[in-house]
Amino acid sequence: MSAGRPARPRLLYVTDLAYQARGRRYCDEDIFLTSRLAAHFDLALCPPTAAAALMDGFDAVVVRNSGPVLAHQEAYRAFRDHALATGARVYNQLTGRADMAGKQYLIDLTEAGFPVIPTVDRAEDLHRLPAAERYVVKPRLGADSIGLEIVLADRLPDLADRTVLVQPYVDLAYEVSFYFVDHDFQYALHAPDPARRWRLERYDPTADDLEFARRFIDWNAIEHGIQRVDACRAPDGRLLLVELEDLNPYLSLDALTPETRDAFVVAMTESVHRFLTGVRGPASATVHTKTTTNL
Repeated sequence: MSAGRPARPRLLYVTDLAYQARGRRYCDEDIFLTSRLAAHFDLALCPPTAAAALMDGFDAVVVRNSGPVLAHQEAYRAFRDHALATGARVYNQLTGRADMAGKQYLIDLTEAGFPVIPTVDRAEDLHRLPAAERYVVKPRLGADSIGLEIVLADRLPDLADRTVLVQPYVDLAYEVSFYFVDHDFQYALHAPDPARRWRLERYDPTADDLEFARRFIDWNAIEHGIQRVDACRAPDGRLLLVELEDLNPYLSLDALTPETRDAFVVAMTESVHRFLTGVRGPASATVHTKTTTNL
């Protein structure tokens, strides 16, 4: 730190720059974000396996594109346990009830009547699913479609042993994702071709679309952080939740206009500052307006 410069908040930015994702370059997104955040914070990058050992020297830990927890379960458990024991600030906050806590939320939301792809995990509950020609079976601990299978109904009784989730296969029109910082909507992107999930384009959400997405953001227990609501458009026109990513959602910043990308950085920067200072409340109206109109 140069002489005379006021001390700035110190962030440990957790990312796996070498992670290979289908159709996406996670490292590019984090290189961009850290280059912009460095104007406001003193930053250090580390892989998820080193976060627990390093985090005590920082004011907060920002978990970004750290890859599936499946690849480093013990390290993530050590990091989470240490953060909870010491009261460390972690962004996203570790209070999330969705992907951060596993896939049980899809079953819970199904039972609560939320607009989600119907999900069960036990053979005795298969009757609760609507009849379908095919079903999706995926591991509870899976990510990035790892271990996902599409099967016929006759295989389900042998597979539904609580280690997997079972859902009807939805012949969707398209997938759409809604991105939030804290509880503020930022932008939406959709994949017009269901076979090309990460070929994303601008999506202008309707008021009903945003009400759908905000219902899950309000349900989740995160005040400060970045969340992505992934949904599909069902054959009957309804939106159904596919996933609520509240741990380290990929943001697809490369699919945005420079104006929307800049607005997102502003929103995230303000959110982290509020998190560090304990200030509650949404981002400024100026930021919210930019992020919803300049995609």
